[in-house]
Amino acid sequence: MNPKIIYNVTVNIDESIHEEWKFWIKKHILEVLATGKFLSAKLTRVLIEEDLGGVTYSIQYTAKSRQALTLYYQEDAERLRKEAVLKFADKMLAFRTELEVIDEYLDT
Repeated sequence: MNPKIIYNVTVNIDESIHEEWKFWIKKHILEVLATGKFLSAKLTRVLIEEDLGGVTYSIQYTAKSRQALTLYYQEDAERLRKEAVLKFADKMLAFRTELEVIDEYLDT
């Protein structure tokens, strides 16, 4: 069985563009999902205040597979990231991590 892979993008947004970014990111998430390489996405706000200020979000994309994530990097990532850089430039700081789900537990 293939392990579940989460592609996590953590983004700190300057308050001066926060509302514009929130509108934009919802459209962007749909564009990422439209690549066909992810099963789902979650947009979450980080509740801990950052020393650098701004507002921080985490977008978690569940990849269809490790191979699908690799194809995303090769075929789509640069094009989709470029729009954010052009639109928000130095008002946005993003970093990306890959997470492997080991176990999931549900309250029954």
